Amino acid sequence: MAAFTLRLSCSLRQKLRLLIVLVCLPLAACTVLPQRPLSQVWILPAQPGAPASGQAINRSLRVMLPGTSQFINSSRIAVQPQGAEITVYSGSRWSDSVPILVRNRLTQELRTDGRFISVSSDEDNLQADFELGGDLTSFQGIYSGKKGEVLIQFDARLVQTSERRVIASRRFVIRQPISGSTMNEVVEAFGQASDRLAADILRWLENTSAMR
Repeated sequence: MAAFTLRLSCSLRQKLRLLIVLVCLPLAACTVLPQRPLSQVWILPAQPGAPASGQAINRSLRVMLPGTSQFINSSRIAVQPQGAEITVYSGSRWSDSVPILVRNRLTQELRTDGRFISVSSDEDNLQADFELGGDLTSFQGIYSGKKGEVLIQFDARLVQTSERRVIASRRFVIRQPISGSTMNEVVEAFGQASDRLAADILRWLENTSAMR
């Protein structure tokens, strides 16, 4: 009888332990799993220009990764909410680092134009007559009160690869108003500003005498 009681007590204790474990599992999951909101990943919108109908440029061009500051050289979407303070839009990031986005956007525009013999990037490591590089000093949203705009500043350099000398340079400053307060409207403004930068650089290259 005593042995039966002992076996019964052991069985009850095992069931109680199992019940406690099952009850605690959801609680453990709640404390271990992250509670922060999911990050939104954005591509840089682009509206490439149409293929050119003008005279071909009998040159090959390589687009280099632009130099930039450590803060901008990331996939974070930079913003100046007030004055000189710089931070990032919370919960959002680009699909790639900012220098790669800008290099790829310029490469896309120049290839669509179609007047160069070939357009490559430094990632391809192909021979080219000229290199388009420079310093990207601004690529962020800026706010003054409730009004916001995207600022892009790019100091472009055109280098003749055979002699490794700068044959032309120019500063491009693009300001594009942000039409609303949603992240989608912010990203759309970045895309429009990048389109304008690419179009301005293309016109500059077309009018540079060394390219003809």
